[in-house]
Amino acid sequence: MELRVIENTEDELSIEIAGEDHTFMNVLKGTLLEAENVGAATYDMNPEQSGGQTEPILTIKTENGADPLEELEAAAADIRDKTAALTDAFDDAAA
Repeated sequence: MELRVIENTEDELSIEIAGEDHTFMNVLKGTLLEAENVGAATYDMNPEQSGGQTEPILTIKTENGADPLEELEAAAADIRDKTAALTDAFDDAAA
Protein backbone atom coordinates (compact mmCIF):
# COMPACT_ATOMS: atom_id res chain seq x y z
CA MET A 1 0.00 0.00 0.00
CA GLU A 2 1.41 3.35 -1.04
CA LEU A 3 0.46 6.50 0.82
CA ARG A 4 1.01 10.07 -0.33
CA VAL A 5 0.12 12.99 1.92
CA ILE A 6 -1.65 15.72 -0.04
CA GLU A 7 -2.46 18.05 2.84
CA ASN A 8 -1.70 17.84 6.55
CA THR A 9 -2.85 20.61 8.87
CA GLU A 10 -3.65 20.75 12.58
CA ASP A 11 -7.17 19.41 12.09
CA GLU A 12 -7.32 18.03 8.55
CA LEU A 13 -5.48 15.34 6.62
CA SER A 14 -5.86 14.42 2.95
CA ILE A 15 -3.97 11.34 1.88
CA GLU A 16 -3.88 9.32 -1.33
CA ILE A 17 -4.02 5.56 -0.74
CA ALA A 18 -2.78 3.82 -3.87
CA GLY A 19 -4.03 0.41 -4.86
CA GLU A 20 -7.20 0.40 -2.76
CA ASP A 21 -10.82 0.26 -3.83
CA HIS A 22 -14.24 1.02 -2.38
CA THR A 23 -14.18 -2.08 -0.16
CA PHE A 24 -11.23 -0.99 1.96
CA MET A 25 -12.01 2.70 1.77
CA ASN A 26 -15.55 2.19 3.11
CA VAL A 27 -14.23 0.14 6.04
CA LEU A 28 -11.61 2.77 6.83
CA LYS A 29 -14.06 5.65 6.50
CA GLY A 30 -16.63 3.88 8.68
CA THR A 31 -14.08 3.16 11.38
CA LEU A 32 -12.91 6.77 11.37
CA LEU A 33 -16.49 8.02 11.70
CA GLU A 34 -16.88 5.93 14.87
CA ALA A 35 -14.06 7.89 16.53
CA GLU A 36 -15.13 10.51 19.03
CA ASN A 37 -12.82 13.24 17.75
CA VAL A 38 -13.40 12.74 14.03
CA GLY A 39 -15.90 15.25 12.72
CA ALA A 40 -15.81 14.08 9.11
CA ALA A 41 -14.19 11.35 7.07
CA THR A 42 -14.72 11.05 3.33
CA TYR A 43 -12.97 9.62 0.34
CA ASP A 44 -13.08 10.45 -3.33
CA MET A 45 -12.39 8.10 -6.23
CA ASN A 46 -12.68 9.84 -9.56
CA PRO A 47 -12.45 7.99 -12.83
CA GLU A 48 -9.64 8.94 -15.19
CA GLN A 49 -12.01 11.13 -17.21
CA SER A 50 -12.25 13.63 -14.37
CA GLY A 51 -8.73 14.97 -14.31
CA GLY A 52 -6.70 11.79 -14.23
CA GLN A 53 -7.06 10.83 -10.55
CA THR A 54 -7.64 7.10 -10.17
CA GLU A 55 -6.43 6.46 -6.62
CA PRO A 56 -8.69 7.18 -3.63
CA ILE A 57 -8.06 10.30 -1.59
CA LEU A 58 -9.12 10.09 2.06
CA THR A 59 -9.89 13.31 3.93
CA ILE A 60 -10.17 13.39 7.72
CA LYS A 61 -11.32 16.42 9.73
CA THR A 62 -10.89 16.27 13.49
CA GLU A 63 -12.37 18.13 16.44
CA ASN A 64 -11.27 18.96 19.99
CA GLY A 65 -7.62 19.40 19.02
CA ALA A 66 -7.20 15.79 17.89
CA ASP A 67 -4.40 15.04 15.43
CA PRO A 68 -5.86 13.57 12.21
CA LEU A 69 -2.79 11.41 11.63
CA GLU A 70 -3.17 9.87 15.09
CA GLU A 71 -6.87 9.24 14.38
CA LEU A 72 -5.92 7.49 11.14
CA GLU A 73 -3.37 5.37 12.99
CA ALA A 74 -5.96 4.43 15.63
CA ALA A 75 -8.52 3.51 12.96
CA ALA A 76 -5.98 1.30 11.16
CA ALA A 77 -5.15 -0.45 14.45
CA ASP A 78 -8.87 -0.97 15.14
CA ILE A 79 -9.37 -2.53 11.70
CA ARG A 80 -6.35 -4.78 12.26
CA ASP A 81 -7.73 -5.91 15.65
CA LYS A 82 -11.21 -6.61 14.25
CA THR A 83 -9.72 -8.54 11.34
CA ALA A 84 -7.61 -10.65 13.71
CA ALA A 85 -10.67 -11.34 15.88
CA LEU A 86 -12.65 -12.45 12.82
CA THR A 87 -9.81 -14.71 11.70
CA ASP A 88 -9.59 -16.26 15.17
CA ALA A 89 -13.36 -16.82 15.31
CA PHE A 90 -13.30 -18.43 11.88
CA ASP A 91 -10.39 -20.71 12.85
CA ASP A 92 -12.20 -21.71 16.06
CA ALA A 93 -15.39 -22.49 14.17
CA ALA A 94 -13.54 -24.56 11.57
CA ALA A 95 -11.72 -26.61 14.21
